[in-house]
Amino acid sequence: MKHVPEIRLTPTRPALDARPLEKRVGLIILATDHTTEPDFRRMVASDRVGVYVARIPYANPTTPENLRKMQPSLTAGAALILPDEPLDAICYSCTSASVVIGDAEIETAVQAAKPGVPVVTPPMAGVRGLKALSARTISILTPYTVETSRPMAAYFAAHGFDIASFTCLGFEDDREMARIAPASLVDLAREATDAQADALFVSCTALRAALAVIGMEEAIGRPVVTSNQATAWNCLRLCGDDEPRAEFGRLMTLPLN
Repeated sequence: MKHVPEIRLTPTRPALDARPLEKRVGLIILATDHTTEPDFRRMVASDRVGVYVARIPYANPTTPENLRKMQPSLTAGAALILPDEPLDAICYSCTSASVVIGDAEIETAVQAAKPGVPVVTPPMAGVRGLKALSARTISILTPYTVETSRPMAAYFAAHGFDIASFTCLGFEDDREMARIAPASLVDLAREATDAQADALFVSCTALRAALAVIGMEEAIGRPVVTSNQATAWNCLRLCGDDEPRAEFGRLMTLPLN
């Protein structure tokens, strides 16, 4: 057997940085989610900002009842993200569930595990983004069924927007929603945007809509806000990152009001 030297313990320890990365963004995503992590790697993660993910149980089809069933898992999901360490923002990445469960209820559940952390939901970020763009009349495009889309329409109306048109695609499985090609979303955006709308909101964190924002904005001649783009923008601004990222749409050039 080869000689093994005595293991030596150094008498001093190296100095520690306050954090491995300066800022921390937590993500709570669905077990079935194909899209949020790649989008946040692309739009949020950097040498300065770390993105840390927990998945919670979810079972299709995407109905209000199934979406609501995620609420009891939110606290445990948040607790799994860097336990006992603070975050600069945490996002629950499900647009349709957020409108069904409610922003305040989600914030309460997340902050039970992460006290004081700013909580972001996709519809909340969408509202903030549309207001930053000074949009008042909007069109909405979702991949959901009519049943699952109704609470979305009510949410944006309750936040003061006039909804000029609302188009849904009738999908029930978020894994299929993730397979819709970004190029197809450009054509769908053109068809879904009313002439009177100031902007288009494209709902659903499963959609690869962030990859199609520039194409959609060029096609309709006005701003486009998508679920993952809006939450990425909101989380970046909460981390003090105001760098414009025009490649992800007009919203990504604006401050958080």
